Amino acid sequence: MRKFQCKVCGFIYDESVGDLEHDIPAGTCWEDIPESWACPECGVVKTDFEMVEII
Repeated sequence: MRKFQCKVCGFIYDESVGDLEHDIPAGTCWEDIPESWACPECGVVKTDFEMVEII
């Protein structure tokens, strides 16, 4: 599973965790998140995220 980081505030979306507060279940791939989804921390759109490798 991959992780994506908001370029504005640093929030990490982890595919293995999802975003349960916004009805995105654990295991949801980034591509399957609706385009209307926004960063839970700062409200920016999906295009403001980038895939990151976290060690």
